[in-house]
Amino acid sequence: MTMAARWIETITGSLDDKKRWRAYKARVRQLPPSYRTAVEGVERYLMYTGPADGEHLVQMVDDLADLFERAAADGTPVRSIVGEDPVEFVETFKSNYGLSSFLRKEQRRLNDAMERAEKEGKQP
Repeated sequence: MTMAARWIETITGSLDDKKRWRAYKARVRQLPPSYRTAVEGVERYLMYTGPADGEHLVQMVDDLADLFERAAADGTPVRSIVGEDPVEFVETFKSNYGLSSFLRKEQRRLNDAMERAEKEGKQP
């Protein structure tokens, strides 16, 4: 890597990640409309709730594109991929990477607080 490339990456982030992102977006554009819509929806959700660093996000969306490309080739319906609860699908998808988002952590804390509140309400 040249000194200029290192300097640019220091300011803008990994150039390899940017190339992979553009390649991913090109792959998604090639999907049939319903699969493309589903992938874009998952991608949008991941942008808000997914990993904070580009390297993990690019790996996740690459794998997501693989999954939907294979499903499109096999004719698997989108609902068969994501199930009835797309949020649960994405949260499970994210957990496969060992990454939990701050949102997931807060959801767990909220559930724990409600369980504690319920137990406290039953005590005399």
